[in-house]
Amino acid sequence: MNNIFQQEHEGYSKEISRDFFKSVYSYMFGALAISGMVAYMAGTQEVFEAYFLNAEGTGLSPVFYIVAFAPLGLGLLIQMAYQRLSFGFLLLLFMLYSVLMGLSLSVVLLAYSGQQVALTFFITAGAFGGMAILGYTTKTDLTKMGSLLYMAFIGIFIAGIANIWIGSGALDFAISIIGVFVFTGLTAYYMQKLKTMSQDQSLSGMDRNKLAIVGGLILYILFINLFLSLLRLTGGGD
Repeated sequence: MNNIFQQEHEGYSKEISRDFFKSVYSYMFGALAISGMVAYMAGTQEVFEAYFLNAEGTGLSPVFYIVAFAPLGLGLLIQMAYQRLSFGFLLLLFMLYSVLMGLSLSVVLLAYSGQQVALTFFITAGAFGGMAILGYTTKTDLTKMGSLLYMAFIGIFIAGIANIWIGSGALDFAISIIGVFVFTGLTAYYMQKLKTMSQDQSLSGMDRNKLAIVGGLILYILFINLFLSLLRLTGGGD
């Protein structure tokens, strides 16, 4: 009798975990689709000159900085305040985040050919998928590794912001190299963390739905950053 109960319990847990990850990946791929469409439509020289350059054409406009840095604030808001926000508003913020990231990517992708972008996207998908599977299946506790990688992520983020004004090619190359290792490692770490969350039966249905959005956001951020790191290394802007 106990064995039957245990089997039913494990089956129920696996079903909940499976549904959770379906939602996580749905949000992630939905965000990638929105960003891709926005980047494709906005990724023209005409749009860049009209909205991202100042009136004199000598520097970047305030719109550029809003588009570049607003996703940071939105991402932090979603992750830190998801419990206090309604599900609908949380989803709306995630969609807005995806649109703003698409606008940011439209600027970056102007420097690369469609072939370079497509090739790097498939390389990114392969690396991301492999590390996601590793993180989900490994029995090794990745907590310590994740903490170190997160600190490294903060470091390269600050260095990247500084390099906008410094303009050092060597620093950009170093950030890209380190970024590939950081973002692939964090993918495995967060997949393990999401797996633990998915199996937490103390969570309410609403909390689980909200965490699926947060999980989709985190995986989306890691995928985009890994993609950009690889693009800078393999693309070689035009």
